[in-house]
Amino acid sequence: MARLKYKLSEAPVPPERGVRAATFRLLLDTAMEIIRQSGHIPSIAELAVRSQVSRATAYRYFTSRSALVTAVIDSSLGPTVRSVASENPDGRARVRELFLLSFPRFKEFEPQMRAAAQLALEQWGLERAGLLEEEPYRRGHRVRILEHALAPLVPLLPAATHRRLHHALSIIYGIESYVILKDIWSLRDNDVERTALWMADALIDAALRDALPQPAETSRQNGTRRIANGSARKGAA
Repeated sequence: MARLKYKLSEAPVPPERGVRAATFRLLLDTAMEIIRQSGHIPSIAELAVRSQVSRATAYRYFTSRSALVTAVIDSSLGPTVRSVASENPDGRARVRELFLLSFPRFKEFEPQMRAAAQLALEQWGLERAGLLEEEPYRRGHRVRILEHALAPLVPLLPAATHRRLHHALSIIYGIESYVILKDIWSLRDNDVERTALWMADALIDAALRDALPQPAETSRQNGTRRIANGSARKGAA
């Protein structure tokens, strides 16, 4: 599995039943609604006031905005996306399945997804300035989700090409494509989804094309060119 340089933020485990489960759900639902209406992630103190619980109670469930937004995104994606498990043996088809499954949820929970990206950017600046006073919200669960989708392509691609494809698809798969295509290009949601699928197909095509063995003539030409360049460098020396 691809490794990140930091530990990803994990959502708090919700209580299973009783008053604690109801309180957790109240706080999370309130946070979801605040973000949907205003686009900003509330402080835990603000969340407590809006939920009509004490600050101490709210902090027992969510110790920081980072913990809160992790739970918000966990809920927004839902178990279907977070734990996606396709049996399709075709890598391209599996990637398309993932995109078609995920983008409707990106659309439905767009304010929450944007707010999470905004918090990560805000904390990045604070952390660089030495002013961050809460644990940072670390994104990156798409790495694991895409890894599963790309698994059938592992035997078809050199490791470096597969890794590059994984990196490239991670740019398309997420709220970032919405931010660019809607905010800059004013595309509709359906057009965002179609464009993202087109880009994913194009990247897979490029990766498969790069994995093909070079024709013998091309290899000879490249070898001749390398020899000529080496001779030129020796002459210059």
